[in-house]
Amino acid sequence: MADDVAQILITEDELQARVAELANELEAAYSPDDRLLLVCVLKGAFVFLADLVRRLEMKHEVDFMEVASYGAAAESSGVVRILLDLERNIQGCHVLIVEDIVDSGRTLAYITRNLRTRGPASVRICALLSKPARRECEVDVDFVGFEIPDEFVVGYGLDYAQAYRNLPFIGVLKREVYDAAPDTEPDK
Repeated sequence: MADDVAQILITEDELQARVAELANELEAAYSPDDRLLLVCVLKGAFVFLADLVRRLEMKHEVDFMEVASYGAAAESSGVVRILLDLERNIQGCHVLIVEDIVDSGRTLAYITRNLRTRGPASVRICALLSKPARRECEVDVDFVGFEIPDEFVVGYGLDYAQAYRNLPFIGVLKREVYDAAPDTEPDK
């Protein structure tokens, strides 16, 4: 699997160091009295979330959402469908959306708008990766792990065709891997 990676962008050690820093930033941004709810966007953010919550010393809860963009075009149509919704009422909670990567921003903008209609005290975003060169709509990401170039990346939860999530680093997938499978479009 690692043979399909052209370049390692972020090492395992760099990831762990930045996750620890993000946990410290979150603890500084929220009061111990805040009802903090981390909302993990599945499937890509689960590894990041697991490491992040182990670093948090403040009281918090976790819930999950899974969304998909549908369309016949090679790129996401921007039409978002919720596949798995939150199990709990978020009214009055300080919601922190935990995302693996912010690319076009369309899906994250939808999730943010949707959650804001549910009466939370606040909605913020924590993304492991941000790809500003691909942004198509304005999304305010409050906490960013790393800004990366416009490359297709895998590892640390991010996949291509449901593979590569287990890699302990963030790497650039070789173009020939996804060019060889025209029916399988990279998710991000």
